[in-house]
Amino acid sequence: MSQLSARISACRLCAERFALTATAHAPRPVVWFRSGAPILVSGQAPGMRVHHSGRPFTDRSGDRLREWMGVDEATFYDRDRIAIVPMAFCFPGYDAKGADLAPPAICARTWRDQVMGQLRPRLILLVGGHAIRWHLGRRDVTASVAAWRDHAPQVFPLPHPSWRNTAWLRRNPWFQADLLPELRLAVDNLLQRGN
Repeated sequence: MSQLSARISACRLCAERFALTATAHAPRPVVWFRSGAPILVSGQAPGMRVHHSGRPFTDRSGDRLREWMGVDEATFYDRDRIAIVPMAFCFPGYDAKGADLAPPAICARTWRDQVMGQLRPRLILLVGGHAIRWHLGRRDVTASVAAWRDHAPQVFPLPHPSWRNTAWLRRNPWFQADLLPELRLAVDNLLQRGN
């Protein structure tokens, strides 16, 4: 696993692509996983803050995700307990209007199967549309999250915890009332049992 992590950390496949974005940044893969972690957070791609910090979810989205999971920062960042593997390991950049660019598909095509082949999670959180599409083959985030019982307790499709989804959360109160208690129970059961 350490060799694979090192290879991903050294990846520069998207250097030219990132240089052409509005942010004109260099690749900085954020690699945060170890074999044996019982929980996998499958996200989308690092944002600008994560690009600078080198730690996944070091932003308000991370605060909300940890709240959804019912874990503190120390637990969340313990790689022996929680693996964090986005669909793209680098910040994709912003477009000319300041909107987030999608995770480059080449990242998942190059690394995803290799990483997943070395992980054996017992619980997978699919955070956002890109992760939901990859793992479940479904395009509609709301329909996928609404059908969470079809996959629980091993897999939980989730909306992205971004502040941009606050209106979605208000429109779908069942998410907080029904899904989150079950998610927290599944997370707690695995963490309390240990690996």
